[in-house]
Amino acid sequence: MSADLPDYYFRVRENGAFVFRVDTENRQRRIEMDQIAVVNIRNGEIKPHGQRALSDQDIAEIKSWMEARAATLAARDTDDIHRAIDHLNHTAHWANSRATDAQLEDVTDALLLAMHDLRSVLVRKKADRLMKDRGAE
Repeated sequence: MSADLPDYYFRVRENGAFVFRVDTENRQRRIEMDQIAVVNIRNGEIKPHGQRALSDQDIAEIKSWMEARAATLAARDTDDIHRAIDHLNHTAHWANSRATDAQLEDVTDALLLAMHDLRSVLVRKKADRLMKDRGAE
């Protein structure tokens, strides 16, 4: 099993991760994880843990993980939006076919405001993109 383990482990947290070096080459043949850094995805910061000095390999591995993590989070964001579209479709079907008057009364104002806000943002962003495209021509 230990031959298949990676050299680094990233314990994900909200803004990044704690970075550990994985060691299986010890007398007890136990898996040891030694924290070497803390990374922040949002600002790209890599802080060595304690008095550690990170090697070039450490930094390269951390930067590679940060790039992959950013791509994963971006893909999740897009997937979440596609799910939101599905939920809006389900909500429309529910409102049209199964919702009671009381249920509709409970959610209508909040839904209308949220949809109005979303529509305003989408229209403004689309106009910005169109203007930028026209400026590039």
